[in-house]
Formats: sequence, C-alpha cells, structure tokens
Amino acid sequence: MKPVDRVGAIAGLATMAGMIATPLLPQRGLARKVLSSVVVTGMFVNTTANAVRTWGGRRAGAAGAITAVTTTAVERIGTQTGLPFGQYGYTNALQPQVAHVPAIVPLAWFAMSLPSREAAHAALGEHSTPGRRIALGSAAMTAWDLFLDPQMVGEGYWSWVRGGRYRSIPLSNFVGWFITGLGVMALLEALLPPKEYDADGPLVGTYAYMSVMETLGFAKYFRDPLVAVIGGLGMLPIAGVAVMRKLQK
Repeated sequence: MKPVDRVGAIAGLATMAGMIATPLLPQRGLARKVLSSVVVTGMFVNTTANAVRTWGGRRAGAAGAITAVTTTAVERIGTQTGLPFGQYGYTNALQPQVAHVPAIVPLAWFAMSLPSREAAHAALGEHSTPGRRIALGSAAMTAWDLFLDPQMVGEGYWSWVRGGRYRSIPLSNFVGWFITGLGVMALLEALLPPKEYDADGPLVGTYAYMSVMETLGFAKYFRDPLVAVIGGLGMLPIAGVAVMRKLQK
C-alpha cells in the first residue's frame, strides 16, 4: 500500500469510528465536540489523500486550499450579511476559528464537495458534462446538508436568528448551499477535472457511505425520522445510481 493510500485509509477509519461513537455520547457534551473535529478532519484527510492519488499532490493541495479559503470567505460574508444562507451565526463551541468561522467548516466543504462531484459524475454516466456535473454535484452536496445542519444546530454550534421550518433551519440556507455549491463545483472542474466517463471509485464510495450512515444514524440513534427520511431522499438516490453505474464498468 502506498503511503498516500495508507494515510487515506487511517483517516477513513478515524471518520467511521467517530461517526459511530457520536450518537452514543451525551448531546452538547465535550466528547461530541471533540468527535466533530475528528470526523471532519478525518473526512478532509481522506478526500485529500484520494485526490492526491488521482490528480497529484500539487493539484490536490491547490484545490483543497482554494476551496477552504473561498468557503471561509463565503461563510464570513454569510454571518455578516445573511447572504446567501440567511441570518445565522456561529457560537464559540467549535475552536479554533478563522474570521469567526470554525476552522473545520471550510474543511468540511472540501471533504464532501469532491465526493459529491465524483458521485454526480458516476451517476450521470455517458451523459456527464461539465454543466451537468456542476449542477448535480451541487445538489448532491446540498443533500448532505439536509443531515449536517440539523445535527450541528442540535449540538449548539450555530443557529439562525429567526429559526426555520426544518429543524430550526430556514429554506434559504439550502438555496445558499446550492448556489455556493455551484461555485465550488466549478472550481473543482477547473482544478481537478474528472476522468472521462470514469469517476473515482473511493470518492464515490465516500459519498455512498455517508448517505447510508447518516440515514441510519438519524433513523435509529439520533431518533429523528424526519431528518432520516428527508436527508435519505436527497442523498441515497444519487449514491445508489452512482454506485450501480460504477460497478457496471
């Protein structure tokens, strides 16, 4: 096993362990706070390692850095203006923070944006084009947020001033995610262009794994069937088609 694959495998195992342990611990406790950082950092390292394997260190590093800087700026603008996610703010629970944005937030954007793009690429198959990948990749990323935001709001990491209809989250947040996702997917198209008709298997697997684990986690352990159903309806169809078409190759 190459060093980059070993690093990715270790990070993937750390992510899995953290996700499994999280719902077994008290909500809003210190342990869950630590595990949030473990899970997101593990996801980021795993995605980066897979990107290095496929596109090389220079391209992968540039994509990770530019995505992190760009999404930090978007999140900072969002907390100051309410655009594009609605009026929201971060608490001091997650540290460290950069410009009042928890450092793990931009890591999460890159950690799931590349798996989302590759899942979209696989699902589209022979109909995959840059425009379609950008649109479906952003939709796939936004579908993940149907799980992420309810969990993080429940933990007290951030909140919206006026709440919202979906677990105290306004629908404007998901519109903002989709719009921001379009920009992130466009960056990935430029910096990490996909292989023609051949999506990266491990990254597709990452998206599929997250879709299943999040659905099961909310259904059984977080005891929130609404989020399990809505998030599952968002992620599972994309993941299922992507895996099926990947296995057919």
